[in-house]
Amino acid sequence: MKNLLRLFLLLVLFPTCLFSQTDVFKFEKTTTFFPEAQNINAENIEWGYLTVPENWDKPEGKKIKIAVAILKSTSKNADKNPVLYIEGGPGAGGIKGIWGWFKNPLRSHSTIILTDVRGTGFSFPKFCPDLGKKFLEILAKNQNATQDERQKTMAAMACKQDLVNRDIDLNAYNSKAIAKDLNALKKALGYSKWNSYGVSYGTYTAQVYANDFPEDIQSLILDSSVSDISGYYNQNTTNYVNSLEKVFSACKNDPNCNKQFPDLEKVYYETIAKLEKQPITVKVDKKVISSGEFTYNVEDFKIAIQQSLYQRKLIEVLPLLITEFNSGNKNTLSALVAAFSGALGLDYGQYYCVSCKETVPFNSMAAFNENSDKYKKLKGGLSFYKSDFLVCDKWNLGVAGAPATKNDLSNLSALTAPVLVLAGAFDPITPASNGKVTADRFKNGFLVNAPVYGHAPGFSKIGGEIIAGFVSNPNKKPDVNGFQSLNKVNFVTDVKLNGGVSNFANSLNGFNLLFFAPLLIAFLILLVAVFGLLYLFIKKEIAAKANKWIRVLIVITALSGLFTIIGFVLAVSDTAKDNFYILAFGMRSQFDYLFIVQWFFIVFTIVSILYFALKIKSISNAAVLSTILFSLVILGVYFQYWGFLL
Repeated sequence: MKNLLRLFLLLVLFPTCLFSQTDVFKFEKTTTFFPEAQNINAENIEWGYLTVPENWDKPEGKKIKIAVAILKSTSKNADKNPVLYIEGGPGAGGIKGIWGWFKNPLRSHSTIILTDVRGTGFSFPKFCPDLGKKFLEILAKNQNATQDERQKTMAAMACKQDLVNRDIDLNAYNSKAIAKDLNALKKALGYSKWNSYGVSYGTYTAQVYANDFPEDIQSLILDSSVSDISGYYNQNTTNYVNSLEKVFSACKNDPNCNKQFPDLEKVYYETIAKLEKQPITVKVDKKVISSGEFTYNVEDFKIAIQQSLYQRKLIEVLPLLITEFNSGNKNTLSALVAAFSGALGLDYGQYYCVSCKETVPFNSMAAFNENSDKYKKLKGGLSFYKSDFLVCDKWNLGVAGAPATKNDLSNLSALTAPVLVLAGAFDPITPASNGKVTADRFKNGFLVNAPVYGHAPGFSKIGGEIIAGFVSNPNKKPDVNGFQSLNKVNFVTDVKLNGGVSNFANSLNGFNLLFFAPLLIAFLILLVAVFGLLYLFIKKEIAAKANKWIRVLIVITALSGLFTIIGFVLAVSDTAKDNFYILAFGMRSQFDYLFIVQWFFIVFTIVSILYFALKIKSISNAAVLSTILFSLVILGVYFQYWGFLL
């Protein structure tokens, strides 16, 4: 009788389960999203798409695909403790940065699920992935903030029109819908609960998810949290200035920093005044900016400094960066443009769908300006964020649907799952004060402050270990000694400035065999020449005076050239291990002798060529020696190309 009852229940429930998995949502495996990346495909990763309704209120309607990457744990029992990662932005996908998770401490005990939330990354439909590049082209122009904002709005409207033309429901892309996607993904993958880990704006989406589906949450990690959506824009200027003032204070209280960068705050505001009168135009790679030029105005300077407050290593070079802006060092500022490009890597179509629906409507231009007016020397708030009000005014026109309503987060106070909140002291966008407000919202919230970090301190080695420990034992109070032991910013003060270093480092980082082939051939020729000529000297087989002198010159020149190129490689490697961002300015001062040796090489190359030309008639094996001399010239040409000689 019991078996008959079980069979009856199975038959009743089976169609319902089948409907939930196939008719409303469905997960299907696919091939890798990175077919050319061998290092990624060597890992144990399952790729797939979750098919869900575009509009959850119309489950039988149009479907969309959510890209998913399941990074398997190195432990065999990891499926009991999976971690779902929710990227921020809005407009950023989580899968693009999968390589950064390979050695994350979480992976030793947990499978990590990465998604490109609807409208981002590898998900379909794609929105406007190239809009950020258009914004960079706008920022590159020599024009004022009003012109930037107008052109940015026009570019955004072109994106919106494209979405409308493709029949994309602009109202269907928001945190509420994403929460339903995540709930469906959890069910499709067969998990009962999982640890939800949100970063930056992803913390807001994670809170909406936890509010709407508390039964899904085993634990909640909120790194650099959005505590109040109505302060996201209204307090933007205050958040920036407060973080900036912490840098000024920390530098002033650091003897080395204060000695090299006295009156840093004064220099910062002097730079604003300078750029207001005279913007700085620098040459850049046309692959980054089609015009080959980028003009830094006041707004570009302010947003560059604001973005630099996001990362600990950038905070360490901020005094140097402000000083270089003030002095108008074009080599350094040219190298900085690539960082701008990275900061605009969001899909801004999705960004505006989300922001114009659930964030901007609960802030106001008047409140933004009122907040900015408190800081007269700043010459206005950050136009980069202020322009969102102008864009959203246009974006929301003609968009059908219910008026914007604030997401209900009232259920969070009843959440029983443990919550870990991380906050960076220098964070300019989700300030440290947000952390306490967010942690206090929960019954079982733990706050971890990171004194010398900016945005997303959870991605640091210390932060990763704290999060992994929390996921393994979420009811245990986190050990914060690692963060607390770092209570002072290690400002970079000993740098040999040279614009060629960043170009050289970029060439090494994006190694191209075709580009390096002449240099490698010249390097081998010089290496063989040095050993061959030294052997002849030892055997005393060079008799003629002219032959002897040209060979002495070649050996000395070749050795100095080889020493310089090897030295530069080792110096770049050593500097990058210390702080990668130093390379945008030069390298540690301990390596400045390399530039002296380099000039020694250049002078001796010229002397060797002149001597060879004068004595060519009395020199034996002239063809061989001319090949060696040509190799020296090739080495010098590369030094010139990289900009070491400037």
